[in-house]
Order: sequence, then C-alpha cells, then structure tokens
Amino acid sequence: MLPQKRHTSLQPLSREHHQALLLCWKFRQGFSKGVEPERMKKYAEWFWTSYLAPHFKAEEKTFFPILDKEHPGIIKALKQHKQLEAMFHSSDSDIAYTLRQIAFELEQHIRFEERELFNDIQESASPAQLEELAKLHTEEKFEENIEDMFWVEEAEEKKELKSAAKKELENRALKSGNTTANTGKRERKAVRPENRKK
Repeated sequence: MLPQKRHTSLQPLSREHHQALLLCWKFRQGFSKGVEPERMKKYAEWFWTSYLAPHFKAEEKTFFPILDKEHPGIIKALKQHKQLEAMFHSSDSDIAYTLRQIAFELEQHIRFEERELFNDIQESASPAQLEELAKLHTEEKFEENIEDMFWVEEAEEKKELKSAAKKELENRALKSGNTTANTGKRERKAVRPENRKK
C-alpha cells in the first residue's frame, strides 16, 4: 500500500519521520567512511533522547488511540517501538551490529507507518478528530547536533586535501619561474637583435 496524501494534522509526524530516515542514512555514511561505532552510538543516544522518544510518545498518546487498541497495525507499531527502544539502550559490546540493526529496523518501522498505519488512522478519524490532532501535536524545528557530524567528515577532508593540492601546484609553478598561472599573462620571449625583422 502506498502512502496517500496526508491530512495537515498528520504532516508534522511525516516530516519527523524524514529526520529518522536521515538517521539511518547517517549511520550508513559513517560505516562507509570507517567512523568509530562509539562516535555514532553517542549521536544515537542524543537522537533517541532529544527526538525519537518524544516522537514515539506523541504517536502513542495522541494518534494511535484513533484506532482500536486491538487493531493489528497498532499492535505491530507498539511492538516495534519497544524493540527499537531496547536497541537504542542496548549494552551489547558489538556496537556496530546494534547500530546496523537500528538503521534497518527503524527504516522498516517508518515505511510501515507511512504506507499502512497512517492511512488507516486518517481514514478512520472524523474531521473533528483530525482537527483536534492538529492542535495536540505541533512540529518542533529539528536542531542538528553539530558536536560530531561524523557523516560529513570525509567530505571535509577531501576539501582540505583539494586545497592543499592546489597550493602545492602553485608553489611548484612559482619555484619553476612559471608565473603564467598566477598573472594570466602570456610570457614574451626575448628576441636577439640579429633575428629581428628589418
């Protein structure tokens, strides 16, 4: 089932889901760059406390009650919430495995809510309920944790290497007496008097 056009009351949750999907992407970027798992775990702990835990709470308290508590989608979503919470609080020594597990399970959870559960909530809610949802949950602007942006680390290093390489080429040109690259002017060759045209 594909996600349908969201009612305005559900759009804030969908935008919050986008940030959670970005978390999964950041983990994958970190692994591809060889970032230490401990650094990513620290970011994951911040993301859970500051962002994902409040998001889960809002869903469970405000949006899920639109459907019956025995609704299969609600049962599945609540189970996934508990599993993800356990992963974020895991003390497993294999941190890399846990982070990869979080990235996979969180992405699957969000896809399920967007493609199935939110459709059911939107279809079941009355216009009055949807308006009340809009009042009960407002989107908070996401403020990135810039303390350790590990997912862009390599890009910054490449910029530094490119800048250093450019300076090295300029220095070599200066040492060889080639100033054309710096002045943009064509060098004129000296012509001996006897070779000049009369």
